[in-house]
Amino acid sequence: MEKRWHILTADKEKVALLQQSLKVHPILCKTLAQRGIETFEQAKNFFRPQLTSLHSPWLMKDMDKAVERIVLAINQNEKILIFGDYDVDGTTSVASMYQFLKKFYSNINFYIPHRYREGYGVSKAGIDFAKENSFTLIISLDCGIKSTDLIAYAKNNGIDFIVCDHHLPDAVLPPAVAILNPKQKDCDYPYKELCGCGVGFKLITALAKKFNLPPENIFENIDLLATAIAADIVPMTGENRILASHGLKKANENPNNGIKALARFSGLVKELHINNLVFMIAPRVNAAGRMDEARKAVQMFISETYEEALRYAEMLHSDNTDRKEADSSITEEALAMIVNNKEWQEKKSTVVFQPHWHKGVVGIVASRLIEHYFRPTVVLTQSGDYAGGSARSVPGFNLYEAIHACREHLLGYGGHFAAAGLTLELQQVDAFRNKFEEVVASTIHPELLIPEIVIDAEISLNDIKWPFYDILCQMEPFGPENLRPVFIARRVMNTGYSKIVKEQHIRFSLRQSNATITGIGFGLANKFDLLQQKKPIDIVFKIDESEWNGEKSLQLRVLDLRISEP
Repeated sequence: MEKRWHILTADKEKVALLQQSLKVHPILCKTLAQRGIETFEQAKNFFRPQLTSLHSPWLMKDMDKAVERIVLAINQNEKILIFGDYDVDGTTSVASMYQFLKKFYSNINFYIPHRYREGYGVSKAGIDFAKENSFTLIISLDCGIKSTDLIAYAKNNGIDFIVCDHHLPDAVLPPAVAILNPKQKDCDYPYKELCGCGVGFKLITALAKKFNLPPENIFENIDLLATAIAADIVPMTGENRILASHGLKKANENPNNGIKALARFSGLVKELHINNLVFMIAPRVNAAGRMDEARKAVQMFISETYEEALRYAEMLHSDNTDRKEADSSITEEALAMIVNNKEWQEKKSTVVFQPHWHKGVVGIVASRLIEHYFRPTVVLTQSGDYAGGSARSVPGFNLYEAIHACREHLLGYGGHFAAAGLTLELQQVDAFRNKFEEVVASTIHPELLIPEIVIDAEISLNDIKWPFYDILCQMEPFGPENLRPVFIARRVMNTGYSKIVKEQHIRFSLRQSNATITGIGFGLANKFDLLQQKKPIDIVFKIDESEWNGEKSLQLRVLDLRISEP
């Protein structure tokens, strides 16, 4: 699949001033300036994030009300239920809040809704559980902001709610005693991009200050918070960057038993980085809710011993193996459906449906299909008497609006710009497919159907040295709005030693002037003929560290290449 290359620019004066004060390579200064870092002080805060820079939790609207209500519950020995979503953000939030409160208050329990029986967020079954077991206060984490009717139902049954959420609020808010959400219009909290676990962390911080608890009580589960930040794909800026940075440090030095156990099942032997949390830890936690019951993810995180955590981690690892098998076989089936239908291949959207597909992986499959056919995609399966599924978008296209335009064919839908869920009657699948295609085809800009690689800067191979790479590494943790830098090098020659490996990839050996470097290009074997033309090429890449027989060297992770323009 051909890709668009978009090279970012930066104000030359700002880059020059930054270089003057930092005394580092101008390419690094350009990369920093593109991320809004323009002064020595900003660079210092970026490279050395400090916990002392975190904002006061009391700046968040309703924080005083939330703390007051929890203090009252403790003084009156009320039963408190910690309620959270079934994904990484929800389960880490619940585990963190539960462990914190459990240190000084025992009359608490936690509840994770079942993905398929109860659906996303606050559930009637969860409130009924609270009612039947005499809970009078529910603290919801990573959910609740849109549960107006259900929280009213709880209130009518004598159960108060404290909502800790980060999703965009509607015009009408639920009747909770306190709502902690920095995205509320009248909330003055300075940083708006916290994940659900981050909002819960702010409540923990305020409670710790109220009860005069030592700082270690606040930061005990900061590695779980780092995992939530990584998995929930929130911007890696401001407080998220500070918390993720210190959370990673704890994950490597003194991890939560659950993190430690999952790292073992992931086969990880070296230092944990953000991408390990995203690609090794998070999928195993999410798999619990996708394939079975997410409660065991919380039980793993709150395990008092490593041995106990290992037992739960093994269950999560097994769920993830099942998830991978389902994901792989469904993706294969869906791709075959598209390959065998010429009309579908020419469409601007993809809608596939099979009644037997596992509903826990349809969202993942939609993302996989986009890797092959870069267009808005919906994957549906049968759920009871209805069809239901997940949709994923390509960057820049508002998926929610497109699905909203098809509402006449839907029973229900929800989501945001990039992802959505929907339910419809079985006989409406074809009508929805046609309408969705009509909407996408008439509204999507043709450019959005071509994948884009955003490139930070042009460099020469001669620039790629250890001091340069060491500073690059200090830009971690990487994530949205602070992605690992991508570079372009122009008019590079193949040394003649580049070769195809494992039929799909290219092992590069490249030369530019007097500099030679090796690299790997995953899935680029179909472009090997460009190297054989013995013409200069332009390459787009990230810089990686490679280790072989105890020897470390720098190598390129090539993302794309093309013949250089004359």
